[in-house]
Amino acid sequence: MPAARSNGPLFVVLAAILWGTGGTAQALAPGAEDPLSVGALKIGIGGAAMLAFSVMSGGWSKGASAKWRPFPVLACAMLVASYQVLFFTGITLTGVAVGTLSAIGSLPVWAGLIDLLFGKRPDARWLGATSLAVAGSVLLVGSGGSLSVDPIGVLLCIASGGGLVAFTAIAKGLLEERPHSVVMGVTFTLGAVLLSPTLLFSDPGWVLSPTGLAVALELGLGATALAYILFANGLSRVSVSTAATLSLAEPLTAALLGVLILGERLSPTAMAGMALLVLGLLLATVRRE
Repeated sequence: MPAARSNGPLFVVLAAILWGTGGTAQALAPGAEDPLSVGALKIGIGGAAMLAFSVMSGGWSKGASAKWRPFPVLACAMLVASYQVLFFTGITLTGVAVGTLSAIGSLPVWAGLIDLLFGKRPDARWLGATSLAVAGSVLLVGSGGSLSVDPIGVLLCIASGGGLVAFTAIAKGLLEERPHSVVMGVTFTLGAVLLSPTLLFSDPGWVLSPTGLAVALELGLGATALAYILFANGLSRVSVSTAATLSLAEPLTAALLGVLILGERLSPTAMAGMALLVLGLLLATVRRE
C-alpha cells in the first residue's frame, strides 16, 4: 500500500502535464476565437470517453448496488460547468497568460483555505513548495513582455480556480465510493449537459474541419479524459492541497510546448521561473502522504 500511495504525486503531475497541452492545442484550433464552444466540446467529449472507459473496463459494475449521493454529484457537475465558463470568459478579458496564472496560481491558496476550514494547518514543506512554484509561475508568465491585465478577467479566473479546488474536494469523497473513471465520467457528462446551452450562443462548426476535429479529440481525450482519470487516481492518494500545488506543472508544460511547437523563445527570466517551478514540484512530489 505505501508503494501505491507514493505514486499519487506522479499521477497528479502527469495529469497537469496533459492539462498543459490544452493551451497549445487551442491555439492551433480554427475555433480558438470561440472559447465557450471549445470548453463545451472539451468536457463533453471527455465525459463521454470516461463513461465509455468505465463500462469497457468493468468499473461501471463495481459499486453498482450503492446509491449515488445526488447533492455531491450535482455539485461536482455544476462546478465543472461553472469553472469552464469562468475561466474561458476570464481569459477573453485579460488574456491567456495572465488568466492562466491567475487560475492555476490560485489553486494552492484555495486549497490551503479549505484545509484551514477543516482545521488542518499546512506544513512547512507544503508552504515552501507552493511558494517556489507560484514564484516560478509569476516569473514564467510575466517574462513575456507587456501584458494586458483586466481586473474583472483576473477575478473570474481566480474564481475558476476556486471552483476547480471545490470540485476536487467534493470529488475526493465520491472517489472513495466508486471507481475513478465512473465518478469523473458521470460528473463531467452532467457538466457538459449543463454547459451545452452555450453552444446556442457560439459557433461550434470549427470542429467539422480536420484540424478542428483533431484538436477537439486531443482536448477531450487527452487533456480531459486521460488527464482527469490520472488526476482522480492521484487525488485518492494525496491531499487536496498537495494536488493543487502539483497542478502547477501545467504552466511549465505549456511553456515548454510553446517553445517546441509554437516556436516561442524563453528569456532568462522565464528560464529562472521554470527552474523555481521544477524545484517546487520536486519538493511537493517527494513528500510521503
